[in-house]
Formats: sequence, C-alpha cells, structure tokens
Amino acid sequence: MTGGVGPLATAGRELTGPETSLLARLEGILGGDGLRTGHLGRATYRRDASFLNADPLAVALPRTVEQTAQVLRACRDHGIPFTPRAAGTGLAGGATPTGEAGVRPVVVSVARMDRLRQLDVPNRRAWVEPGLVNARLGKAAATHGLRFAPDPASQIAATLGGNVATNAGGIHVLTYGVMSQHVLAVELMDADGVVHVLDGARAEQAGLDLRGVTVGGEGTLGIVVGACLRLLPSPPAVGTLLAGFPSLDAAAAAVGALVVSDRLPDAVELMDARAVSLVEGYAQAGYPQDAAAVLLLEYEGLPAGVDAGVVTADHLAREHGATSVVRADGPDQRARIWKGRKAVAGAIAKRAPDFYLQDVVVPRSRLGEMLDAVVAIGERERLEILTVVHAGDGNLHPFVLFDRREEGMIDRVFAAGHDIVATALSLDGTVTGEHGVGIEKRDFLGEVFDADDLAVQRAVRDAIEPSGLANPDKVLPTTVGCGEARMVPEGAWV
Repeated sequence: MTGGVGPLATAGRELTGPETSLLARLEGILGGDGLRTGHLGRATYRRDASFLNADPLAVALPRTVEQTAQVLRACRDHGIPFTPRAAGTGLAGGATPTGEAGVRPVVVSVARMDRLRQLDVPNRRAWVEPGLVNARLGKAAATHGLRFAPDPASQIAATLGGNVATNAGGIHVLTYGVMSQHVLAVELMDADGVVHVLDGARAEQAGLDLRGVTVGGEGTLGIVVGACLRLLPSPPAVGTLLAGFPSLDAAAAAVGALVVSDRLPDAVELMDARAVSLVEGYAQAGYPQDAAAVLLLEYEGLPAGVDAGVVTADHLAREHGATSVVRADGPDQRARIWKGRKAVAGAIAKRAPDFYLQDVVVPRSRLGEMLDAVVAIGERERLEILTVVHAGDGNLHPFVLFDRREEGMIDRVFAAGHDIVATALSLDGTVTGEHGVGIEKRDFLGEVFDADDLAVQRAVRDAIEPSGLANPDKVLPTTVGCGEARMVPEGAWV
C-alpha cells in the first residue's frame, strides 16, 4: 500500500490529529494515485541525490497548478511545512524533507507537471512546467535551430524547476552563465496557493529583480510552478579539443592562459587521472590514459572564429606541456568526448557502492592550489577522491568514493567534505557553484556572508514567504562559523 492513511503511515509513532486530518484532505484532493503515505511509498522521497535522509509525513504528487495550490492551502491550514521536489537529482539535500522542531513536512513533487507549455520560436523563449526535463527542452528547441544553454551533467534527468531552484550551471557556463541568465520569468506559488508572476517575458524590466531573488531560492520562497526561459540560436560551427597533460598543475596553468587569451573558449573542463581512468572503460571516450589530467575545450560560433580558437587553444596547450592535443573530427567523436565527462557519476558504480560529491568554487588563479589540496585531503583521510572541474570558472566537483558499510568510513568522508569546503573558503572561494546550499552547505554560509548580509537575506525570505512553511531548515544557517558547521545537520541521517 502506497496511498491512503492506514497503519503504515505512522512510521513507528502515532499520527497527531492535525496530521491525520491533513492526510485525509490531501487524499481527497489527489486521490490514491497522487498521495504516498505508506512506509515504502515515502522511502523513495527521503533524500535527493545526496545521501542525507529524513522521513516525510507524506508525498503529494499533483498534476496541475490548481491541485498544487490546494495541497499548499491544506498544509497551511494544518500548520504542516512542505518540501518541494522534482526529479530529486539535487546534491545538497535541498529536497531532503527535514523540518524544524520535529515536524515532518509533506514532500510536494512537481514531477508530473512536465509540459512544454509554449515554444515561442520568433521570440526565442519557452514557457515550461517545473517537471519538464532539461534535455527534453533542448531537443524540442533544436528542431527549430535553437538551444537551451544551461547543460548540467544530469540534464537527461534533471528538471527545469530544479535547475531554477538551485541556479544550476553546466559545462558551457563559462560563456553562457548559470540559470539566472536564462530565466525571463518565474511563476512562484506561495504557501497560500497564490501564483505570482515575477518579472516577465520582456527583454528588460523596471523595478526590483524579484525573478533574480527567486532563482536559486531552493524552494524556501515557495514552489516554482512555471518559468519562461530564454532560448539561443544553435551555433553554426563547433570545434572540440581534447588535451592531455603530465600534471594537474600544468593543466591548471593552461586553463589560466586560455581564459585570458583573445579567443575565450565556450567550455573548459578538467578531469584528473582517476576520473579519466574510471570513465574510459565505461564511455570509450578516447581519453589519453597516460595523462595526469585532461582538458576538454570547445569553441562555438562562425567557422572562421571557431578555427581561430582551436588554433589558439592548441598552441597554448602545447606551450603549457600538453602531451597530446586532438580535435574532434566530427559530431560522433565530439559526442563521445562529452559523454565521458557526463558519465562520471554513472561510471562510479563500477568502482564503489557510494560517492559523496562536493561543489566548491575558487578563483581560477588558485585552481592549482585547490587541486593539490584535494589530493592531500584524500591521502590524509585514506580516501579515493577523483575530481572534475568546470575549470573556466573555477568550479570543482571532487567525488569521494567509499563504502558506507565500512566502520568509521562516514566520519572520514564528512571530514574530507568539511576540509574541502574550508580549503576553498581559505582560497577566497565559495561553497557552491551550481548544486545549491540545501542543508549540506547551510552552516557554512556564515563564512561567506557577515551577519548583516544574512539578516537581509532572512528579511527578504520572510517578506516573500512569511508563513515559514516553504522548505524550512534550508539555505540560511543556524550556526555561524566554519568550525561549527555540520555536514550532517540535525533532523537528517545518512
């Protein structure tokens, strides 16, 4: 039994009167197919792609905006918080259903709201529902010579609502930026079930940028039930290079030279030797197996500009010690090269049963230091860590590989995660580039912002969402100072 309010809904304790009343009301709104209250039905929604768990009261799966509004009004009337969720590909616990003071929230999944409402080709924009998968929008736009630029590695599963909520980036972030550069309007539903259209589809807007405040809000300001997204013309030409280097420092130095050259690449990705070795057998991407690091470089635009960029990159790579430089000879080889980069998380299953993925940013000039520090942290904690980097903007993704069944392993993993974040901060970096803050990075924000900054952010959140029911316990810290930050916050478990 996955729906209903029967005995399995108690999760080892008796439901309170308000909880029982709420579940009955939600079942009336959604029907048995749209509500999960049983133990197994809830278990799938205890976590996102992080491994921080919390048990929700129930899972609501509305199909329409009106059903979503009814669900939120029911939660409001019973004083029960809600946690928005879509595909669950988030990596910082933003969709983990924690609640303050032991109150379990209702997970509100918008995954069934997945329509492409309008593809406005003349104006190069698309109105989408939050459950629409990123790659589906890209495929639809491509038939009209258009593209949706943000391309996270998880784009074949990640939804656009989640991308908006976390201000996701992707491989081409160096040129095209993160989601906030591509969101023209947000339809935000508050805890009263009222939809507010923030900004609009016009090229420019007067007044305060409330759309910008909402992008990256991670559900703490309400639920994104729709968005208008900017589309761009597909480039007439693309040039892709794969370069191998004898050391991480050499690859990092080449990145520094590339991003200040007269031909800025549209994508600069770095993978260390462990990542290269892992994915090559999985994706047959053609990566050089003798390299300590590889760079994946891409130029887009008019053919002459692309060719000039490729020549510049080839020269700079070799000048910085590249042992091999290969240009993709067509779309098939280009697809294989990028398949390897995007397949890292999937390939890890061949090596380890668990991984813990970090997401930190450092200035490009400190990239070599940060890469060396990650290696040292892995050695100190006796952990295998492989690293991939959106190198153009200094956004590192260290993957910590482990087996949680090993005694004491979780403590070492979280110690490594803490040290990676702390090191990035010490190098004038920040705690997240595209995965969001969620609960995992929440307590580190006291190291990024001072008390006045955080007070303003709390005031903005409280002004937009005064009920406090929207995804409580996320983003804004409950402690101050890196030394006090917890990688596993209260209310969650591994």
